[in-house]
Amino acid sequence: MSGWTWQYDGYTAADERLREALCTLGNGYMATRGALPECAADAVHYPGTYAAGCYNRLVSRIAGRDVENEDMVNLPNWLPLRFRVPGRPWLTPDTATVLEHRQTLHLSSGLLERTSRYALGEQQTLSVRQQRLVHMGDPHLAALRTEFTAEGFTGELDVEAELDGGVTNDGVPRYRALDGRHLTHVHTGAHTPDTVWLRCRTRTSDIRIGMAARLAAPVPVTDRLEPLRALQRLRLRLTPGQKSTVDKTIALHTSRDPAISDPLSAAIDRVHAAPCFDELLQSHLTAWGQLWRRAELDVPGDAGRILRLHLFHVLQTLSPHTTELDVGVPARGLHGEAYRGHVFWDELFVLPYLNLHFPEVSRALLGYRHRRLEQARTAAAAAGRRGAMYPWQSGSDGREETQQLHLNPRSGRWLPDHSRLQHHVGSAIAYNVWQYCEASGDAEFLHTIGAEMLLEIARFWADAATYDESLERHRIRGVVGPDEYHEAYPGAAGPGLDDNAYTNVTAAWVLARALRVVRTLPEPRRRELAERTGLDESELEQWEDVSRTLHVPFHAGVISQFQGYGDLAELDWNAYRKRYDDIRRLDRILEAEGDSVNRYQASKQADVLMLGYLFSPLELRSLFERLGYRLDAETWQRTVDYYLARTSHGSTLSGLVHGWVLARARRTEAWRFCLEALRGDIADLQGGTTGEGIHLGAMAGTLDLVQRGLTGLETRAGALWLDPVPLPQLSAYGFSIHYQGHWGVRVRLEHEQMEITVPSSGLAPIDVRLPDRAVGVEPGGTYRLTLPE
Repeated sequence: MSGWTWQYDGYTAADERLREALCTLGNGYMATRGALPECAADAVHYPGTYAAGCYNRLVSRIAGRDVENEDMVNLPNWLPLRFRVPGRPWLTPDTATVLEHRQTLHLSSGLLERTSRYALGEQQTLSVRQQRLVHMGDPHLAALRTEFTAEGFTGELDVEAELDGGVTNDGVPRYRALDGRHLTHVHTGAHTPDTVWLRCRTRTSDIRIGMAARLAAPVPVTDRLEPLRALQRLRLRLTPGQKSTVDKTIALHTSRDPAISDPLSAAIDRVHAAPCFDELLQSHLTAWGQLWRRAELDVPGDAGRILRLHLFHVLQTLSPHTTELDVGVPARGLHGEAYRGHVFWDELFVLPYLNLHFPEVSRALLGYRHRRLEQARTAAAAAGRRGAMYPWQSGSDGREETQQLHLNPRSGRWLPDHSRLQHHVGSAIAYNVWQYCEASGDAEFLHTIGAEMLLEIARFWADAATYDESLERHRIRGVVGPDEYHEAYPGAAGPGLDDNAYTNVTAAWVLARALRVVRTLPEPRRRELAERTGLDESELEQWEDVSRTLHVPFHAGVISQFQGYGDLAELDWNAYRKRYDDIRRLDRILEAEGDSVNRYQASKQADVLMLGYLFSPLELRSLFERLGYRLDAETWQRTVDYYLARTSHGSTLSGLVHGWVLARARRTEAWRFCLEALRGDIADLQGGTTGEGIHLGAMAGTLDLVQRGLTGLETRAGALWLDPVPLPQLSAYGFSIHYQGHWGVRVRLEHEQMEITVPSSGLAPIDVRLPDRAVGVEPGGTYRLTLPE
């Protein structure tokens, strides 16, 4: 396979779910998994289609409790197109003899191609070639071209296309005890002889869905309407070596769409006006070509091929069409039902990449958070706090969507879920606000909704901090850190940990940053903000105090993950590695044994070390100095080594963060973790989870590893800062960025040489800061330098 294709040869039922996720096609508005059109949802196949932000809430009875969950809805299935010789069973790779089978994902064109040859007996073969697209130019359109060719026979072939409204959310085995019937009031109809439609709505969120399908073929098309399905049928006459083509074009609208009256009418009108497949393909290719130019990435070898796949899936989930929607960053993309399509902190790993390529998308995603600021204020008030307490899991309206119970597949037990105590998600949002403004230069955003979010998140942290006379410091108690394994102290009556270092340090950063923003706002805007929020100088003085006195625990010469971490028992890692093939989900293993990971110094993923991911060494030292602590290079390296030996890497984000931190420290083992981050989804390293949806944060994070991690690229103080570190396995690479209005700024590193090229424009020069010099690069100019060894 080339650097721009992802190819699978042969058919293996056990691999289908993974292939379907990795061959998903989308455009930011909707996405469809790469399932075979002739196969229905079953234990092998899962042809899901999802629209960004389309959620529904249901109540299920679990372990004697009523449990409410909101899910991203599996929409009516537009894919079905099956075929057979008249009088014989429908052909599928599970029930017929497959002589050849290949799926090819064309990254440059956003096209999924499939070729198969079915044996029909008596030396007769049916060849099937399909091309599928989810249109990147028109986000409401998708199309499927199918070409049938007879080999060794002349005869008829029955073809049946379908819109299926009988689908449920059934793509994640551990959720199957929950109610997954999200669609209701399904109706079907025919608009013209070649066009059928389906409409329905979600059961509680009452989102109306309209879908229409047009079938083009060289023979007449008939329809059959059923309560849950709209069918279209035709019979082809095949002759050897002559292909017969059937094109299926669909349109999807929901009542969440702007500028429409009725979703069904909009879908019918759009599919009626849609051009033929060839013309759709050309405009689709044009749209993808524009995206690839803006996201230019030049990395050689296998790493480059994987990075392009990651970039492809990021762009399919969060495209320029996202700017028209009220959506956040779904942690598993639009590729499956894992995590129920919820929005976590993964935007922390996604927006820094988007900021430098598609800043308008970043702004839209931050708008999702701002529109839910009032809900975050309400949540804080309900918890007895001021400010805004953003939820760990967010969906349609910004309330806390974290499940009350989660299933351990190893033990079969439903267990309390306390991950809602990860209040550090608020700091992630604040960090993204600041990073977006620094990269884009969007002062209007910073002075308005950005300042408001920063203020309310800072207000929450200042109020959450309590003063400890014995320590003469402020403390934040009862939280859960990024590690996620530790939710409580051993034997404690309730959940929550005290003084999680990551939480406290990032809270201090938020407070300091909010102070700076408020104090540098234009006076009229500062007055408006103070009037709206009740902010006064005494509160700013409180922020200043807390930002300098938050407690950061240490033990054994390293930063403690939380107060008391060093008192926990040591785990016999070697024994567990010998006993189990994979200990990434050590929490589930220990619970199934009747033990608890809360008892041990064992982390699922980077927690303290996340500080080295977010902040440069200089900024991190400055943060600790502001808090009254000395963090020298030796202490940080001891901390890195300490947690590296105590982390199971039970998250796709773990390899990414460790690779980033080790690369910045010029450690030889960095590449091992970078490689794990690159392979996380393509090799399904988390044991079957990728088939339920890709890990969007890890994918975007690998792109940012090249863009910012290896180059040391920072956008701060009105300058572009660069401090590259060598990574022998990736010695030559380049990319382009969009920085403060400058489009297509190219950065290239190769063999200890760096080159920065700024395209011609009427803008001011870019201020570039390097470890040993500062230069101004004029538009139309190129700057080259030799890097120090």
